[in-house]
Amino acid sequence: MTDWDDDPFESAERASLSARASGGIAARAMAARPAPYLDDLNPEQRRAVETLDGPVLMLAGAGTGKTKALTTRIAHLLNTGRAQPNEILAVTFTNKAAREMKERVGRHVGGVIEGMPWLGTFHSLCNKLLRRHAELVDLKSNFTILDTDDQLRLLKQLVQAHGIDDKRWPARMLSGILDQWKNRGWTPETLPASESSAYNHKGPALYAEYQRRLIELNAVDFGDLLLHVVTIFQKYPDVLEKYQRWFKYILVDEYQDTNVAQYLWLRLLAQGHRNICCVGDDDQSIYGWRGAEVGNILRFEKDFPGATTIRLEQNYRSTSHILAAASGVIAANEDRLGKTLWTQAEGGEKVRLIGHWDGDEEARWIGEEVEAYQRGTRGLDPIGLDDQAILVRASFQMRAFEDRFLTIGMPYRVIGGPRFYERMEIRDAMAYFRVVVSPEDDLAFERIVNTPKRGLGDKAQATINAFARENGISLLEAADTLVADGAIKGKGGKALGELVRGFARWRAIMLWSAAPAATDDAVIDLDDPLPERPEGLEEPLSHVELAQLILDESGYTGHWQNDKTPEAPGRLENLKELVRALEEFENLQGFLEHVALVMSNDTEDAAEKVTIMTLHAAKGLEFPVVFLPGWEDGLFPSQRSMDESGMKGLEEERRLAYVGITRAERHCTISFVANRLTYGQWNNAMPSRFIDELPEEHVDILTPPGLYGGGFGAAATASPKAQAMRESDLMDRAANADVYKSPGWARMQRNSARRSVRQPTEARNMVIDASATPAFEVGERVFHQKFGYGKVTGLEGDKLTVAFEKAGEKKVVASYVTAATDVPF
Repeated sequence: MTDWDDDPFESAERASLSARASGGIAARAMAARPAPYLDDLNPEQRRAVETLDGPVLMLAGAGTGKTKALTTRIAHLLNTGRAQPNEILAVTFTNKAAREMKERVGRHVGGVIEGMPWLGTFHSLCNKLLRRHAELVDLKSNFTILDTDDQLRLLKQLVQAHGIDDKRWPARMLSGILDQWKNRGWTPETLPASESSAYNHKGPALYAEYQRRLIELNAVDFGDLLLHVVTIFQKYPDVLEKYQRWFKYILVDEYQDTNVAQYLWLRLLAQGHRNICCVGDDDQSIYGWRGAEVGNILRFEKDFPGATTIRLEQNYRSTSHILAAASGVIAANEDRLGKTLWTQAEGGEKVRLIGHWDGDEEARWIGEEVEAYQRGTRGLDPIGLDDQAILVRASFQMRAFEDRFLTIGMPYRVIGGPRFYERMEIRDAMAYFRVVVSPEDDLAFERIVNTPKRGLGDKAQATINAFARENGISLLEAADTLVADGAIKGKGGKALGELVRGFARWRAIMLWSAAPAATDDAVIDLDDPLPERPEGLEEPLSHVELAQLILDESGYTGHWQNDKTPEAPGRLENLKELVRALEEFENLQGFLEHVALVMSNDTEDAAEKVTIMTLHAAKGLEFPVVFLPGWEDGLFPSQRSMDESGMKGLEEERRLAYVGITRAERHCTISFVANRLTYGQWNNAMPSRFIDELPEEHVDILTPPGLYGGGFGAAATASPKAQAMRESDLMDRAANADVYKSPGWARMQRNSARRSVRQPTEARNMVIDASATPAFEVGERVFHQKFGYGKVTGLEGDKLTVAFEKAGEKKVVASYVTAATDVPF
């Protein structure tokens, strides 16, 4: 172990302190410095800056200037001589935040800071500590930090060595489990018995073996950086005591996002001087899915008896209507410390609430509103595209907006990931579709020939390419020939043969299903004979059904279903949205042409762009104009989150809603739809329960009369039948899950019952009744859930011939259309 007194680095630091005797002339001179940086603080911010002794919790609401208060507190510590730069431990979550903090402190103290070696992220600071004491955990100081790929490669070796089926129990799944355990501060020795069944009961043993292997390699993963330091502090109290003595002041940003290991590390260090100041907002704890524990901030006063809690509630970002709306929603959460945001800025526009018929209509309307704000045609000053944002709950929602913006030439950017059609899983899926439509598409075939993995090495793929070039044929045809001739053998050859036969079958299904409309269908080559009915296929498949079949039979859907990384569920949702998008086109070729054309509408060079991003990615940002689409139960709050985490999951979803509303500075619009197309089927969408929690006096309802009966809130459905369906569903959920027993639940039921009384009896149900057979006349304008608006051109019993505005002329059953005058658009 490195001795503290013999460490040259530590000796230099200690020497720098010897010149400053406690209570000496230097200290008094430093304490007498003027502090102009205190003048522009509000009373609570100033109190947070000047309360230097003992534990302090700075409970800072959205837009209340918490970064300003935190950096000013550091400057005040330096300016008053309470601490030297190297005696302050300041922890952030990102390197960007650390740089910004150091720059701001420099401005406050005149730009002269003789280094702040202990200002950084959790991982960077623990890396520095671990390299000093690596031998205490059997490492050398020059240890390697493995990246994700290296970690997975090592885990795969261990999994294979134990004879575990990697397809059923993928190494990625084990990686996620180990990451969770390390975030909880569990070593192989302290792993609780409740975790013994993890990874088919082999997780604990593999964890121990993985850690032993890392020691042999003189390596750590990111989770080890914290875990090893916590272990050192727990096993070697003399080392802990020296750092407790050294760090006179500890400051932590975004404390609500800390996990258990980070919490343990901070708590151990803070037991020395107890001068710890944690800054955070329990109402913005939205990262539970990656290990964050909101309980860390909720129990701060218990962990540090005598702590001072200072609430920063004056908001400098949003209007009073926006703050009131956000406060109304978050008030329904039980596990919170409580605060009320307020602003001196009066007036402003109320939060707007609007319902739409479906997702496409929602995207069209928001696109028009973005243009209206940009042009200033709403009676307001123009607001540029850079100042407008669309914040979605799930990434698959982005597609409708991207399609719309590309169609109208609206420049946009996607933050936190690529654009929808540029995502890896979407490009892979479309490559499959391209080969089915055009077997000569070598680029598409090359992309997916080994995706998912089929055991084809570089040599086999090079053989296919060489054979294709030599014979002037496509890669698909070359692969077919090589497999038939036995040139590619083994597991890879067998899988390649299945893929080639799959493409032949899928193309045959496509051609046979489209054959009745051969004269109109671009995917049929009339010079070729019409195909025979594929074996096992009784009825033609739509191109939407075929697309899903391709993804399933190719193994691509299963590939992501078996992937246990946090990104996998989102990729599956994106694939579902891709299949859903096909519904709007006549065939696969038409869809592929559409994507190619809209993606060629490149707006990358545009000076201004509207921002599209997820709510999680938006935390910490702000925009004058914010749109919050998709506020429907199941989507937001997320059904998966509620199913997996119950009440805890619902409360985190509500915090996410709070974060979304408080991103808006001047204008906030919340929207929901009556119908969502899911798995190729239309489903009645229940508006989010969060909508009922919005205070009515701060909301301007734009929903057209009739969609939900014209009343306020989620429960305002348009007919007794729809109302009964909603309440039956909600009561069933309440009886079977604690997630529906929050204070907001009772309020929603009361509101629902009250509004159901005032619904007009003649109001038409928003979901068309298939048992009715209304009378129509030629020339009458009608609406169909799938095909939209059209005009009746012919009558034949209970069938209508309708010329739809977008889908063309089609025959439909009369009971599945409604008079356009009864549709609220």
